Amino acid sequence: MAESDVCRKIQQLSSLTIAALRIKYREVFGREVKVLHKQFLIRRIAWQLQAGVQGDLTARARLRISEIADGVELNGSSKATVHTRSKLAATRRVDAERDPRLPAVGSLLRRQYRGREIVVKILPDAFECDSRRYTSLSALARELTGTRWNGLLFFGLAERRHG
Repeated sequence: MAESDVCRKIQQLSSLTIAALRIKYREVFGREVKVLHKQFLIRRIAWQLQAGVQGDLTARARLRISEIADGVELNGSSKATVHTRSKLAATRRVDAERDPRLPAVGSLLRRQYRGREIVVKILPDAFECDSRRYTSLSALARELTGTRWNGLLFFGLAERRHG
């Protein structure tokens, strides 16, 4: 496929419905996806289409990305620090069912809240804090604060959208 064909196909992605994007995702990646976020689907499909023409990241580039990610503290508007347990985690293919904004399994999220350090361990199917398991970061944030929170916002893994 020529590069101009890839550009044309990528431009056409934005006109597709989420259902059509999920079908396209299955065609491109060879597996189902449960994600319903349109921009995420478009970006993943576009990346894969471009990688097919231009080539994917080299093993050396993936290792460097992993090294950088291991030493990064999320700051600015973010409130949490992500500590990745394994440098190999960044090179593993992310499970299509996991929210891509979540750090790798085994990572720790840290956040200061009302003078207390909250430490959350990312598990394959849950989150652990103070030896208790939670099915979502939002449930955990709600229990900690007593109010409804978007868990990704509370732990600095997403930014509030304006507009």
